[in-house]
Amino acid sequence: MPVETQIWRVDDKPEKVEFSPMETESKLEQLLEQDLSLIDPGLLLVGRQVPTAYGKFVDLLAIDAEGHLVIIELKRGRTPREVVAQAIDYASWVETLAYQEVVDIWNQAHPDVRFEQAFADRFQIEPPEALNESHRMIVVASELDPSTERIVQYLTSDFGVPINAALFRYFKDGKNQYLARSWLIDPMEAEVQSDRAKSTRAGKEPWNGRDFYVSFGEGDRRSWEDARKYGFVSAGGGSWYSGTLSLLVPGARVFVCIPKTGYVGVGMVRKASTRVDNFLVEVDGMEHRLLDLPLRATRMADDASEPEKAEYVVAVDWIKTLPSEKAVWEKAMFANQNSACKLRNKFTIERLSHHFGLED
Repeated sequence: MPVETQIWRVDDKPEKVEFSPMETESKLEQLLEQDLSLIDPGLLLVGRQVPTAYGKFVDLLAIDAEGHLVIIELKRGRTPREVVAQAIDYASWVETLAYQEVVDIWNQAHPDVRFEQAFADRFQIEPPEALNESHRMIVVASELDPSTERIVQYLTSDFGVPINAALFRYFKDGKNQYLARSWLIDPMEAEVQSDRAKSTRAGKEPWNGRDFYVSFGEGDRRSWEDARKYGFVSAGGGSWYSGTLSLLVPGARVFVCIPKTGYVGVGMVRKASTRVDNFLVEVDGMEHRLLDLPLRATRMADDASEPEKAEYVVAVDWIKTLPSEKAVWEKAMFANQNSACKLRNKFTIERLSHHFGLED
């Protein structure tokens, strides 16, 4: 069951602000088209009312930074059987879309903007060579009845179907208007359940929903000792390098590896990626710009004002770090050329947990 949201206006005494479900339903698609971050800050809208090969229309079709498609279907008073069946029917069509077909859908909705450019502008990374290797469904409603909840929970938990439900409530307080959102299933947990099912079918290891690999290439633009001292990981020199840092959300656990050296640290992400010239560090109880502090990386400020080439920084609370000369490496440990990616390799996680003294 989703977490119920209520709002009270507090003056002399608390006064409940009532929500308006019918107004929510009429406005919601337009609001989501204007700003998909209402559902997920990591989405780019591909098209609205996208025609399928079967004469139906997908309410909203979006794409994430990994090139996975997202089907967003508004309930609009339909029965649970209708809305969930419709979303699954659309997913069966979306699953067949090739790269050029996704681009064609984009071109119909955005004739003046190239898909590849919009993708790079949105995610600061080039589109992957293969789009639509996976997809997921989101049912959007102002109210969820018990039947819809049971169906979505059953499909997700028992069969790993990548479907979730977002509950939006619209509140009015005089001239002020508010929109509140809650999820039927925590999005990270829904992704883990779906990934586990897909991985089992594909014969590969599932992702645990928490752990990420970070490749930390040392040089005059970044220093591991700076990162240890001030609490961060970083990448830059081009969107291909810095773009994947967007995967590192607060609460994620990161294992940091210096290429051709080994793993040197583990920590928890505190703040999402930001450009280096805006990155603040607390020292002796006061905040300072990282670039104003003593750094071993003498060229970390290079291209700091250029969004494409600048260094991007993610704040990390370290659990344990090692100097590079004491890096941990064992044969068969995971390594990857991306600056950040999901860490699925169970052997690597287990061995690093042992080396870094982690409880799990």
